[in-house]
Amino acid sequence: MQIKCSFWNFLAICGAVIVAMFLLSAPANAQGAGEKVYKAKCASCHGPDGAGATPAGKATKARDFCSEEVKKETDEEWTAIIVKGKNKMPSYEKKITDEEIKGLVAYIRGLCKK
Repeated sequence: MQIKCSFWNFLAICGAVIVAMFLLSAPANAQGAGEKVYKAKCASCHGPDGAGATPAGKATKARDFCSEEVKKETDEEWTAIIVKGKNKMPSYEKKITDEEIKGLVAYIRGLCKK
């Protein structure tokens, strides 16, 4: 059996492969962007592991992201806290994009799985 492959079939297959690669890499890219934002905006208080055990975290009573109480909160609740701020944590509403916030939430969730 011989398979005929036209130029257009070839382009369609290549396009499908490129789209699949993009879709599969999107969460990793979002989380990578989230890591960058976390290190720039969050780690000074919450620490590299999210425990809040830094001097600034202790002074501001930063929450431990891996505590059972915090892990039970939804992504929407975390997003609201990032956007509006909470207690001594400032608002990041005008400082980071919605996509960066999604990546940040994904990155923080990943901290507790390590």
